[in-house]
Amino acid sequence: MSEWLIGGESATAPLDIKTMLLSLLIAFLAGQTLAWVYMLAHSGLSYSRSFVNSLVIIPVIVSLVMLVLSNNLVTAFGLMAIFAIVRFRNILRDTMDTTYILSVIVVGMAAGTQKYSSAVIGTLLASIILIYLWYTSFGIRHRYDLVLNLHWSRTPADLVELVRVLNRYSFKAQCASQRSHDPDQGIDLSYRLLLRDPNRADELLKDLRALEGASHIMSIKPEDPSET
Repeated sequence: MSEWLIGGESATAPLDIKTMLLSLLIAFLAGQTLAWVYMLAHSGLSYSRSFVNSLVIIPVIVSLVMLVLSNNLVTAFGLMAIFAIVRFRNILRDTMDTTYILSVIVVGMAAGTQKYSSAVIGTLLASIILIYLWYTSFGIRHRYDLVLNLHWSRTPADLVELVRVLNRYSFKAQCASQRSHDPDQGIDLSYRLLLRDPNRADELLKDLRALEGASHIMSIKPEDPSET
């Protein structure tokens, strides 16, 4: 097995039906693997079933393109002319989507040029890296669990009661903003909370709603797309 992976770069071998089927099969399995990783690790609003399907079919198509070219310059120019006629545009909302597209294209090129070692090892390595980035939440600066917005109709001196409730449920309660259009009508407050137990967020909101002077209470989790 290890000798096959090391010496699997057989691009100079004559192409036959078995070789073509093997190239397309490896491209399909590589695309399927990366598609499963995408389904597992994706987060946000840009998820699309058609995009997942494209991750499976693109490497097969690219592999077939590389097989058709087969170091033929005339065919390559003809294929470029065809692709110039057939155009499509799609806006990728997530930069990680571009990473998946590039991955399946490169894997398809490797399989289509019969560089099976590169296709298999590249797919496994890319999958491991992508799963690692997802599993470890790499790049997230976790500083708070909840953004809390509310209106306080009592005097600023009475805010100590509100802070007492917040401290009961959080390690850290930072006042991010404080706005007052009319001192007689109260102030609008925004807090960033690092909760002691994120699962008790509902209890916190319940106690705040029962607190005299607190109204228009709204909470936003950091991963919510509406948070800025």
